[in-house]
Amino acid sequence: MADSARAARLAKRVQVLMAQSLRTVIKDERIDNVTVTDARVTNDLQHATVYYTVFGDDDLKKDVASMLEKRQGALRKELGRNLTIRLTPTLSFVADEIPEGASHLEELLAKAREKDAEVAALREGKHFAGDEDPYKKDDQEQDEA
Repeated sequence: MADSARAARLAKRVQVLMAQSLRTVIKDERIDNVTVTDARVTNDLQHATVYYTVFGDDDLKKDVASMLEKRQGALRKELGRNLTIRLTPTLSFVADEIPEGASHLEELLAKAREKDAEVAALREGKHFAGDEDPYKKDDQEQDEA
């Protein structure tokens, strides 16, 4: 059984090789919109999961997903040629949703900044109804005693 450090090194190698192989094995202009974002390999080095993003509309994403599934064997063959391990890991491709989630999170943070600016604008020129700090301090308790 392999250690996780070797699996991590192999995953980085698989990521680089898949990024290169996509353009050489799949001869389609739609594959130019694909970016390999990550790869994970199981500790026994038998299975590799390749994460990718597609820049384009939903139709293009579906086309690329079906294209990768159809050409999975050829991509695995190319991977086996370039790796120096006994068994070539099986491949599975997963569309990476992190960029879409990150853009949604950026929009939420922008809205939060706008709300903070509105609250700060409302607070300008206002003052507290009582003391700024309504809580008793240790100095005040000793004076009252």
